[in-house]
Amino acid sequence: MIRINLLPYRAARKKENIRYQVNVFIGSIIFVCLAVFWYNTILNNRIDKLKSDISSTREQVAKYQAINKEIDEIKKNLATLEKKIEVIDSLERDRKAPVQNLDSIYNLLVEKRMWYTQLEEKGAAIKVSGIAIDNQTVADYMTRIEKGDRFQNVRLFDIKHYKMQGKENLSLKQFNVNFEKKPIPAETAEGKNK
Repeated sequence: MIRINLLPYRAARKKENIRYQVNVFIGSIIFVCLAVFWYNTILNNRIDKLKSDISSTREQVAKYQAINKEIDEIKKNLATLEKKIEVIDSLERDRKAPVQNLDSIYNLLVEKRMWYTQLEEKGAAIKVSGIAIDNQTVADYMTRIEKGDRFQNVRLFDIKHYKMQGKENLSLKQFNVNFEKKPIPAETAEGKNK
């Protein structure tokens, strides 16, 4: 009878199984290591790309900050120039104003019935002192000022009886009238200057 020894076959099979499992285990470890290495490489490439993007963005930000500084300087210079232009415009507008005011005040005079003795201008306020023949002349003068287009807020400060000594004893009225200049609109002043 033939005797078959099954023990070495089982032992060999067991060894084969152990070898297979060890190979699968080592293969799995190698596969996992390769997968980790591949994923790490992808992440490193992304990190390098992001770092290069960040550095280029910082360079652009620095460039734009320099441009913004130049723009701010230009804006400051423009603001300064605009202020200078406004001053020049106001000087040009106000250049003829005193002569025009004096001419207007002279044209308001009631001829041969009143005379100016003093004219005082402080800012927008004007104080006129004078002598008139009677109260009606002073009232006419104040009405002329109110109807004019250059002055406003007319107030009679005081009116006194004034006797002029001489050949004839004349009874006159000494008066003080206060009023203000109307502000000159910018468009009107520019139109007049051109």
